[in-house]
Amino acid sequence: MVSGRRPVVAVGAHVVFEGRSWQVVALEGPVVRLVDERGVVASMLAGYLCAAADFALVGTAPVAGVPRWGLFQTVPVRERERALAWQRHIHEIECGLPDGPGGVGVARGECGPGRSMAERERAKVEEMRASGWAVSVATVQRMRGRYRRQGLWGLVDKRATRGASATGRSDERVVVAVLEALGRQRGRSKGTVEGLRRLAGEVVEETHGPGVVALPSRATFYRLVNALADPAELPGRPARTASATTPPFAPVGVSRPGEQVQVDTTRLDVMAVLDDGRLGRPELTIAVDVATRSIVAAVLRPEGTKAVDAALLLAEMAVPHPMRPHWPEALELSRASVPYERLATVDERLEGVAARPVIVPETIVVDRGRVFVSEAFLAACETLGVSVLPAPPRRPAAKAVVERAMRTIKTRFSQYVAGHTARKLELRGRHLDKQPLWTIDQLQDMLSEWIALQWQQTPQGGLRSPYTPGLVLTPNQMYAAAVSLTGYRALPQTPGDNRKPLPAQLGGRRTAGRRAHRRTRHQTVRRRGVTRRPGPRPMGIPLPAAAVGA
Repeated sequence: MVSGRRPVVAVGAHVVFEGRSWQVVALEGPVVRLVDERGVVASMLAGYLCAAADFALVGTAPVAGVPRWGLFQTVPVRERERALAWQRHIHEIECGLPDGPGGVGVARGECGPGRSMAERERAKVEEMRASGWAVSVATVQRMRGRYRRQGLWGLVDKRATRGASATGRSDERVVVAVLEALGRQRGRSKGTVEGLRRLAGEVVEETHGPGVVALPSRATFYRLVNALADPAELPGRPARTASATTPPFAPVGVSRPGEQVQVDTTRLDVMAVLDDGRLGRPELTIAVDVATRSIVAAVLRPEGTKAVDAALLLAEMAVPHPMRPHWPEALELSRASVPYERLATVDERLEGVAARPVIVPETIVVDRGRVFVSEAFLAACETLGVSVLPAPPRRPAAKAVVERAMRTIKTRFSQYVAGHTARKLELRGRHLDKQPLWTIDQLQDMLSEWIALQWQQTPQGGLRSPYTPGLVLTPNQMYAAAVSLTGYRALPQTPGDNRKPLPAQLGGRRTAGRRAHRRTRHQTVRRRGVTRRPGPRPMGIPLPAAAVGA
């Protein structure tokens, strides 16, 4: 029985209660009198009857629940009109009237009395197709089920509601983890979004256990961070290091290890304790082999890199890197993807060394910094038979390989080290000097371990075989493939050989400011009648045993 638009319990209506079918025979105020099929009579309060778990009216049209108008108003107008149109079609299928039960008007013959539900559905599909709706019988049945369960909100296309929430359909546990990760990063130097993603993964594992909650894809996580983070707290993205314009030259192709090695120097984004106890950012000088993308040398210096440091960098390329006592055995060269047995028969020094290849450079590409164009560095290259190729001025793309390697070190190594200073001052955290910091020797040890563990064993998109372009190789795997074709050339260096490229003396006044000061002093001495020009102050060069090892 129906009254208006809602079904009600009235005399003569059939209801389901306690698993049986009953008929309402009398209503006496709040009391309802029921009779079942066997003539059993029962009387109870109407509230108790309607609150029963299995209570239902028999033979009434399905009526949706209260419309969720709050959510419905957040949907675009076009989708709201489409949902209301679906509601009218479903009402006509269920009771024959577009306005639903109790509506005015006359039922049409296609959906009127005497028609089965299947006939009404087929007639409605033909009608909607004629008006331009691409629907089927299965679609109509699915929309009827949604309307029965969720009402008008069930007829809304949920693709139009994804923008209603800032987090979309992201797991609430992931949202909480991202907020926790952002809170932990507050006040510290900003890294990249990838570093924040790893921190959020650690928070999820700490809270729910490993493997319970999966993080979304990288693109979805980036959108989630942009929606949750304050604009002032967004992790900084690495700056472009290559020139945006097209270089006026084509890149030179290389095919063997050592054919071209790119060298450059940059400030490390980490505050460290210097040798004299002061705090400062050390300078990092690295050499990257273009053919294999291997970092063959990496040196940290407390302050400005000098020509003697660049000369020692050349000797480090040709010397195997020893294993540290606390490093795991998995970092040994014998465990890496290289033909270790064949290499060990040629060079006995490779026993017990780290998994970093030994590559003697043929050509070194440098920028026009005074360190790399100094007489000491050029003389050292000439002694070792290395050609020096200066890059064009203001063209970082000419050294794109080493520039990308330094950017990777800043994003995948520096931001996880205590004392991270970020790449810009506005991204730097506060009170870095009060945090526990590492010394330069400790940073050098960690960087060497990271190179052997992460860089040399991580696939890189620029390393692909021409025979299997779909296979991405690691630097060690590329070195193994290249050295099998070109062979291995050892360059044994004795302590005396390592000292030969070094200058006998170092001038104390090498910078432009000091040269100007020296010219001014020379003019003053001449005015006083002294014809002798002051020469450079000699300074000894301490040479550690590790730098001049066999």
